[in-house]
Amino acid sequence: MKPPEFCPCQSGQPYAICCQPYHNGQPIPHPLALMRARYSAFALNLPEFLMATTAPGNPGYRPDSRRWRQELRGYCRRTRFHGLTILKVEGGSKPDEGYVTFRARLISGGRDGSFTERSRFVRVDNRWLYHSGVLS
Repeated sequence: MKPPEFCPCQSGQPYAICCQPYHNGQPIPHPLALMRARYSAFALNLPEFLMATTAPGNPGYRPDSRRWRQELRGYCRRTRFHGLTILKVEGGSKPDEGYVTFRARLISGGRDGSFTERSRFVRVDNRWLYHSGVLS
């Protein structure tokens, strides 16, 4: 699949200089960048990136990576991602923690699956990871 010209995270930047470097292994500097890169990874069906940036403490984390990869691929295939709006970015109570509140617009299985979430990110071994989220 040819990469999109503009980044799916709706930053307004070309994908090649926005989320693609993170998808290709460049270190992610902060929770907001990880939030945008994960949204783009869902939109572009990049399960390996999603798995690599999920903290083991996340409720969706699966030790069976083959099955988890298949589940993510299936979800991405049946979902159309129509937009991301960042609502709030906050530091955590510790320097290795941060929060991003966002609105994701999507259609999954032919139904509106849009949601608002406050995501918690943690830095482990100098890498930012998605830990958990609370829907609102």
